[in-house]
Amino acid sequence: MMVTFVSQCEKNALKKTRRVLDAFANRIGDNTWQTLITEDGLLTVKKMLRQTASKSTAVSCFWIRSRSRSQFLWVVGNKAKFNSEGIVPVNTTSKEVPMDISRDKPIKGCVYANTQLQRLEQHLFAVGFVARELFIYFYPDKKAQANATFVAGCLHDIGKIDPSFQEWVIKDKSKSYIPEDGQHIDGLTKFSFEKHPRHNEISVLLYQLLDDKSLKALNGPNKNAVKHAVYWHHAKPFRPKGGFETLSDIYEKINSVSKGDAWNLIVLKSVEILNKVSEIDKQYNQTSESFLSKCYLNDPDVDGLDYINSNLPEYKTYKPKEQLSDYCADVATNANNNAIRSCLITADRWISSLSAHELASAIKHKTLMAFISEKLETSQIITESNLVSHITECLKSFEDSERTRKQADVANKLVDDIKDVGVLAGAAGCGKTKIALEWAKLKNAQQIIWICPRVQICQGIFTELTNKPYLPDATIELHTGEFKCTNSYENITNEKEYFTGDVVITTIDQMLSSVISHTKADRLLNYLSAHIIFDEYHEYINMPAFNLLFAELITAKKELKGGGNTLLVSATPHYYYLEKTLDLHKDDVIEMPAFNQSRYQFDFLPYDENADDDSNPLYKSQQATTFVISNTAITAQKSFIKNQHDENAILLHSKYKKSDKQQLFESVFESFKREGDNRFDLLRSGPIVQASLNISCDYMISEITHAENCLQRLGRLDRFGENKTGINQYTIVIPETFHERKGSGAVERFLSSTNTLASAKAWYEFLYEATDQGNKIVTLPDVYAIYKQFYENSTAIKWIESDLLASMKKSSALIVAKVSEPQTISKPKKDSKQRAKIGKNSLRGDNRFVQMAVCDVNAPNAPKFIEEYAYTVPINETDNIDGLTMSCAAIEGYGDSSNSLLIHMMKKHHNIMGGIKAFKDFILLNDAKDPELPIYLSYTTNDLLAVGGESARHSAAIYYGVCEKQPIGSISIKQLKSQEG
Repeated sequence: MMVTFVSQCEKNALKKTRRVLDAFANRIGDNTWQTLITEDGLLTVKKMLRQTASKSTAVSCFWIRSRSRSQFLWVVGNKAKFNSEGIVPVNTTSKEVPMDISRDKPIKGCVYANTQLQRLEQHLFAVGFVARELFIYFYPDKKAQANATFVAGCLHDIGKIDPSFQEWVIKDKSKSYIPEDGQHIDGLTKFSFEKHPRHNEISVLLYQLLDDKSLKALNGPNKNAVKHAVYWHHAKPFRPKGGFETLSDIYEKINSVSKGDAWNLIVLKSVEILNKVSEIDKQYNQTSESFLSKCYLNDPDVDGLDYINSNLPEYKTYKPKEQLSDYCADVATNANNNAIRSCLITADRWISSLSAHELASAIKHKTLMAFISEKLETSQIITESNLVSHITECLKSFEDSERTRKQADVANKLVDDIKDVGVLAGAAGCGKTKIALEWAKLKNAQQIIWICPRVQICQGIFTELTNKPYLPDATIELHTGEFKCTNSYENITNEKEYFTGDVVITTIDQMLSSVISHTKADRLLNYLSAHIIFDEYHEYINMPAFNLLFAELITAKKELKGGGNTLLVSATPHYYYLEKTLDLHKDDVIEMPAFNQSRYQFDFLPYDENADDDSNPLYKSQQATTFVISNTAITAQKSFIKNQHDENAILLHSKYKKSDKQQLFESVFESFKREGDNRFDLLRSGPIVQASLNISCDYMISEITHAENCLQRLGRLDRFGENKTGINQYTIVIPETFHERKGSGAVERFLSSTNTLASAKAWYEFLYEATDQGNKIVTLPDVYAIYKQFYENSTAIKWIESDLLASMKKSSALIVAKVSEPQTISKPKKDSKQRAKIGKNSLRGDNRFVQMAVCDVNAPNAPKFIEEYAYTVPINETDNIDGLTMSCAAIEGYGDSSNSLLIHMMKKHHNIMGGIKAFKDFILLNDAKDPELPIYLSYTTNDLLAVGGESARHSAAIYYGVCEKQPIGSISIKQLKSQEG
């Protein structure tokens, strides 16, 4: 391929980039290079440019496709030096051009909120007014919290009276938009937020100084909510040196900048502004007194400076507790903070979109309510669709039967008998998806947001709803980290149309971004307005952080006007969590009876966990239509490799690259669905197939697990009730140490790590007795009756509570570590075409992009290393990377430096792949948030030659396994060697 490089570098970057480009291409001009090059060579050039990049670097690359056409590929460095097509501006001017000149001129003595020259008092009142009306729209009965929202809006930007901000705001005319993080001082050569407070920090300081115990218009909790919203309506700036931990710190910083006159320039000036806001409020609402005027002191006491040593508001208030009930109070507080903050941020963005003239006119003519109505519609908070008619047509396609009538009856009970959050329970295969749609129809839903715990469950729902007999003609949107498409995987959703489908199928991670981030905070209002279905919600219960943050989402819905419009769906409702954490009564659970009359028998099969794999029933060869489900992917992988030539099997788990995962998921579904093509006899899988996947088998082998997983897996055994005469065997394999309650083997350690060990043991013992040690033949209604009795057993409850409390403690620690402080680093506006990177905070663990060599395991005892890597990085930045991620713990050897792939890579990689050596492992971890800079977990044989050949192969290297039948996925060389005789 022929490529052209164009350099717009400055200063020292000129020399650095010229050295790189001269080594690969011919210079055809002062700033231009051209050459013939391979894709691998081009990726190397890009990588080397990035490794030497600085603020002064700017290099674009074009692919010369023909004499008349070139394709823009990428930019390394400062993208502002080029437009969106990589074109360089040929002329510049420092003068104002007519289109950039604002018609409004700053007026001496006025205080402004932004570069649009909205007057600060008008901006504060309007944001307070709109934020309160938004809150009332959702929560009309929570008057005290609505007033707190109004006060927070009127105070949120009061810190912009800072003279430094006012100096900047009247000089700057280059801003034509309001960034999502609001307007802050920038462009001043000597200015830095390392030393200067941001306006939201000054705002919360001012509220502290202007508040007093004698002011009782707001109670203590609502005053705390105001401080939280004011401080967190912007993300916290990252400051390596700290120094902004307390309100006293902020006052000292601003007093220093003000040369000791902060009290007069900031504090007393703020009172003047708030008095103006109160006057606007009185005139707008034609009242004799403003509620705002009751919430601040007109004559603040300078002695108040002696009492401002308190810390800034915490983003989340969770602390480890000894009682589950104590967590409920924290959940309620955080849910309330989420709602107020979201209304404030949304109002701020809406008002900031107006010109100064439009804002002044809206206040003068009292048209803010009309403005709110318009914005509610354009922002998709109020939606109108044909969803109800689509569901009506769908329901007509089901035959009139006793089962269909019972499903309709259950849907009616969920609407008529439940005031806010309903819970739909029922055996696997009873038609819960159909009932959920009928519930939405009866609720006159205009939009459904269908929230799932995992991407695989989203895919299952997406496949089901986009085909007959469900909603093939509706707009079904799949929105996950991996997939953003509508109606089919090929139809990629435009970014402007995210969350606009009739049905939006998404993961809990995407929804939680509304309460753990700043940029998507307004999405919470879309969540509050839509009808919500939480599918397989039981999976959150033992997941640290998710169990508490999920409870926040439910709490936010419970108090909405007209009920919560929320449905929880699961075959295993976990009655204890519903009651103790969500405050839902067992009467809120509406059950759909099972019409599947098939008979089942549990077979409890102990084995010696310390013996070789051959003694483990999970590794034995199987026949017929069998599902073998293990608790971990590695067990599924090793058992598949061992039996690959003796079975017509397919392997499915979570350790695949995106394309393989999607293809294998579709193959599993097509093979084992109702009237499937039966291309496979056997499925070996991790736990990802156990929920919301409409597939069935004739025989099942499962590793011991807790009650919810156990019954979810059972739901794939004769799911469609086709075995009318025989008995369906469900084999549960148990380590002997687990069975005898002795020792702690690998299975126990895994269950303990997932906070389910105590409840799993309690469930095993209860089920063992209830089924007469496996001798009793049972039906699905019998099994679910046993499950319900389990949650009424006092001994079982003790162990369930123990696991749940342990999980909650981990949750509080994880939330504080990962969610407590949404942060921002000042940087240019993100290029919408840039590939997504891994965020700083991840609730599911610290993952990084990785690369690995391919290993052929077709011969289990003799793995063969292939001369290729798992995936290649496309040269065009607009193309997605079919990459892989792995946890930092696995990359670093789980604390064992001898097994650390990171340290090995740091020493070898620059010699193998070229580039600059990294001297710190954390630098590599940080770079690997970018999909183009993955950490290599293994190398091809030829690449190892540069560092000593086979002897340099790491003993814990991880490869991407493949065989003739299918990909195996990421697997350690240690696990591959354990296959050898």
